[in-house]
Amino acid sequence: MAQIYISLGSNVEKERYVDLGLSALSETFGCLEVSSLYACEAVGFDGPEFYNLVVGAKTELSIEQLARKLKDIEYAHGRCPDAKKFSPRTLDLDLLLFDDLIAQSPTQVPRPDILNSAFVLWPLTEIAGGLIHPEVNQSYQQLWSAFDKSKQKISQLPLAWQPK
Repeated sequence: MAQIYISLGSNVEKERYVDLGLSALSETFGCLEVSSLYACEAVGFDGPEFYNLVVGAKTELSIEQLARKLKDIEYAHGRCPDAKKFSPRTLDLDLLLFDDLIAQSPTQVPRPDILNSAFVLWPLTEIAGGLIHPEVNQSYQQLWSAFDKSKQKISQLPLAWQPK
């Protein structure tokens, strides 16, 4: 059974889609480890603020099956299959880590956003700070401690979602 970490984000009806996304992930994987919720400015385009968090779970799916499943959940919750990369979105689910696997396809893991985006690294550190990044061989806590926190505007928010 693989340990996985997924980044969840939304900037369209974000309270609703964060809740729906977490419920869909809970239905798919069962028990989830959920970080705090973070409000972040859009990166790469001018757009509404995002809500982001990171979820940890275990799965018996292959990485190919998992990548397909995450896309299916996004599409079931209003994400357009041909949406531009830097654009508003109802639900964005990105696989960050699949055990210690390093892969380029069907999705890149570890996801480069871990090293470049506060909205990924901070919540990942919160729930997996002691784990070691398989490419740079530093813990997520070490990476977050060294991260230039002045680069991105981000704040922690209360999360109301509870598993059903």
